[in-house]
Amino acid sequence: MLEDHMYSSSTKAACWLATFLSVFVTGEMPIQAEVEPEFLQALENHTVTQGRDVHFTCVVNHLSHYRVAWIKSDSKAILAIHTNMVALNPRLSVTYNNHNTWKLHVSNVQASDSGTYMCQVNTDPMKSQMGQLAVLIPPDIVDSAAEGSSAREGGNIRLTCTATGVPAPTVMWRREHNQPIVFRHDGGREKKVVEIHKGESLELAHVQRTDMGAYYCIASNGVPPTVSRRYHVQVHFIPQVKAALQLVGAPLRSDVELQCYIEASPKAMNSWYREDALVSDKLLENPKFRIVERSVNEYSLWMNLTIKSLAFGDFGTYVCASVNALGKMESQVSLHKIDVNLNGPGDVPMVSGAAWQRARNLPARARASPSHYITQHLAQIHAILLTTLRYLYNDFT
Repeated sequence: MLEDHMYSSSTKAACWLATFLSVFVTGEMPIQAEVEPEFLQALENHTVTQGRDVHFTCVVNHLSHYRVAWIKSDSKAILAIHTNMVALNPRLSVTYNNHNTWKLHVSNVQASDSGTYMCQVNTDPMKSQMGQLAVLIPPDIVDSAAEGSSAREGGNIRLTCTATGVPAPTVMWRREHNQPIVFRHDGGREKKVVEIHKGESLELAHVQRTDMGAYYCIASNGVPPTVSRRYHVQVHFIPQVKAALQLVGAPLRSDVELQCYIEASPKAMNSWYREDALVSDKLLENPKFRIVERSVNEYSLWMNLTIKSLAFGDFGTYVCASVNALGKMESQVSLHKIDVNLNGPGDVPMVSGAAWQRARNLPARARASPSHYITQHLAQIHAILLTTLRYLYNDFT
């Protein structure tokens, strides 16, 4: 170490001596060659998600009296000179480590920040290096109303879903609860069934009521989060009404339930009423009548009428009716009296309607004798035949 020190001192002495001799001979101080500024590393490229922070690092040696500037190359805008900000953008700032490193900081990165950035030294000619900033943007679905999200049965429906983002998102369609998407063509005779449809547009031709429901547009581009939007498809048609049984027999003092299946869209007004009553007003809830609607899906339901403790005046024709903006439809149920006694003579509970058939599954102690069953069956057959003949007679006359 001592030798190194001595060598360093000798070298310095030699330099001073050479300088002294030069000045003594020429009368002028020697001119030393100026060292040019140089970049020690390349300006990096960045890919960052919108909303994050990022910075570029520029390392320059031998800067001397020169200055470092930051420039947005694509817009030719000067952002900063040394540590003084020129751009009026509060999200931009510059830091300097008082040696050779300058950093341009971009906070809360936005789409407009993407492009080419330049670190420049004002030499002649100027020196510079460039880095790219790519901003990734999560997908977003443009907020626009769905096109033609309703149609008459047999018509066409078109749904459009436009998505933005960087990179450009992929758009696909799915139905709620993974129901199939049905494409029909050639007048509805041919069809293709898929679970997923890709593309911004979904076109449904010759729509049926089974196409009703929710459809989801899903957009993704690899930048979280994936987004979706719900579109509702309505298919309109005249109500369709069908009684579960058009001829129902039940004994006195029993409870009977009349069932009616209804399909309608748009939503319909549904009711029960007596056709053979003097005033055909709809039946309302009271201790005698109970009306219950049980939904099956978006466009269909069961509407059941329970008549309690049947009296002679309760037998007759009941009408199940449904009406919406497109029309009205009805279905009739004829309720007639039968004598069914599963437990022998006397004042005993009765079984309503066709429920006597289920009595076959009762334990032996709850069933009547075989001969009694024959009597019951013959009585019911006789009653049904009389009712049928009465209807035929009324039709011919």
